Amino acid sequence: MSGSAGFVGKHLTKQLLEDGHAVISLSREENSIEDLMSLCQKEKFDGIIHLASLFLAQHKSEDIKGMIDSNILLGTNLLEAATKNNVPWFINTGTFWQHYEDKEYSPVNLYSATKQAFEDIARYYIETSEINFVTVKLIDTFGPNDTRPKLFNLWTKISRSGEALDMSAGEQIIDISFIDNVVDGYVRMIELLSKDVDKKLNGKSFAVTSGERMSLRELAALFEKTTGKKLNINWGKRPYRPREVMMPWQTGETIPRSTPKTSIEEGIRKTFNI
Repeated sequence: MSGSAGFVGKHLTKQLLEDGHAVISLSREENSIEDLMSLCQKEKFDGIIHLASLFLAQHKSEDIKGMIDSNILLGTNLLEAATKNNVPWFINTGTFWQHYEDKEYSPVNLYSATKQAFEDIARYYIETSEINFVTVKLIDTFGPNDTRPKLFNLWTKISRSGEALDMSAGEQIIDISFIDNVVDGYVRMIELLSKDVDKKLNGKSFAVTSGERMSLRELAALFEKTTGKKLNINWGKRPYRPREVMMPWQTGETIPRSTPKTSIEEGIRKTFNI
């Protein structure tokens, strides 16, 4: 697994180990084609889960090389090593942000463009090798032990300090998934790929969604209600970002027979031990 040290990766690794799987984590140092080739030869993987990426909502010019190295080069090296060593399946991780305004492909930002670029490169391996390649596309995630500067952590901070937070008008629709539901999606995908002898899933993309979409304002109200903490938000004080996603990707196929088990409200309770 690549990206096992990240938020999703840590939770997924924990679940896979509990389920009796052996998990080999790719270190930051093991990213050259030689290292990856040697690793795949040695370990004889049943499959690879590729989570590692460099996420930047808005990039600077000096960020480009790092994004290409993380989001395109690493995945291509890993896929090359996998196909040369007959790894049966490969789960890639994409983003809803590849589908601005619900289009088949329209990148919200450079990050999502690099995620699409890797999928396009993967098409070559899909058509010229025996690997069974799928992409699981995520949007916002949350849960316990999340150290990222994400929405709920930001709201928790201001709820404790009482400071005011300037935000947009809050009309954008949010689709945010509790981490247990995300992990369940990957586990289900592994089960499906392990049985997919005819490779009917090969080359397909699947969306992981909460099933509970609401506006940012409504999410803030739910957070206040569930945590019992007041948020001092100045709505409309900040402009929307360029290419702000007002409605998340709606037409993506979800993982077969995988539905969210934990509601957003219950997820908030579990995250903050309420």
